[in-house]
Amino acid sequence: MDIENISLIGMPGCGKSTISKILAEKIGFSWIDTDLLIESWFGRPLEYIKNHLGNEDFLKFEEDIVSKLCVKRCVIATGGSVVYGKKAMKRLKALGPVVYLKCNLMEIKKRVSKNPDRGLVIEDEQTIDDLFNEREPLYEKYCDFYVRTDMYSPIECVKKIIKILNG
Repeated sequence: MDIENISLIGMPGCGKSTISKILAEKIGFSWIDTDLLIESWFGRPLEYIKNHLGNEDFLKFEEDIVSKLCVKRCVIATGGSVVYGKKAMKRLKALGPVVYLKCNLMEIKKRVSKNPDRGLVIEDEQTIDDLFNEREPLYEKYCDFYVRTDMYSPIECVKKIIKILNG
């Protein structure tokens, strides 16, 4: 596999954090989670940061920090909202392949409900359904390929990603 980095995008709850760690270990890369990077910058949990900044400023900060990533041999787990930032997505595409971890809406709702304090970037009047319908075309637009995380275990998803990347 002759690539420098791999970025994972997808809805909250699709498995980006879990799969990034396993994938990184399997291929001998480091991994970073951009949500954890943002938390480290502020020294606060993501939910607090989002509530403090508001959605618009949070998205601007997320785009800024992701668009400045300078890493090699790294699996990058992104926040689900990263696809709203054109500069961020341009940077991720420049760093290497972008993999959309695709998961059906019912499964996303089930997984997200298990962690209500996850710092979801969602407007007050929006539902998870609205968010899913708004973001899915963006994930599809920016990805190089996708893997279904609602049909396969994290280990199986990692094997599929590696197989695709190896051609």
